Amino acid sequence: MEKHLAEADKIIMICTEKYVNKANKGEGGVGYEKMIITSNLLQHIDESKIIPIIKQNNSCLIPTFLKTKIYIDFSKTDDFEFSYDDLVRTIHNSPLFKKPPVGNNPFQPVEKEKLDGDIELLNTVLITIAEFQGIKAFAYSESVIRRLEISPLLYKVAVLKLSKLGHADWWGNTSMVKITEKGLMYIYENGLMK
Repeated sequence: MEKHLAEADKIIMICTEKYVNKANKGEGGVGYEKMIITSNLLQHIDESKIIPIIKQNNSCLIPTFLKTKIYIDFSKTDDFEFSYDDLVRTIHNSPLFKKPPVGNNPFQPVEKEKLDGDIELLNTVLITIAEFQGIKAFAYSESVIRRLEISPLLYKVAVLKLSKLGHADWWGNTSMVKITEKGLMYIYENGLMK
């Protein structure tokens, strides 16, 4: 029995009323079976390896040592096909309904948003846009490019990344750019301008 328990892919345990009583009292062969399963061997058995089957009249008892296992109820003859399908799916690890992925941990702190790419370049472009924009609605892209002495292509890439993050956006077309409220708050919260 010990050898077969270790080698088996799945273990089906038929839980009748007599079996449950004997298992809980530790009597006879059922007691020996209980001892084997609850011993060290259980630590090496996959949790989904044991499948308790309930086959009882007017009750739904399960041995104490199997309380943590999900069982399949074969007690009602009207539900036999459903129970049989559930058993076959359980044996083949093909559940009818799959568990949804675990959500985010609500207790884990959220990391501060970081600008991806070259942080120094993006910060510099963002600060320069803010300086040229001042209290106006936009800044001229040409002025920012000239001040920073960078190529128009590098400037466009930087503004596209800033735009993707919601920190800056084109105004009308690419000849004008504006900093967003989110961009202003990023500059302020990170102490990038005085």
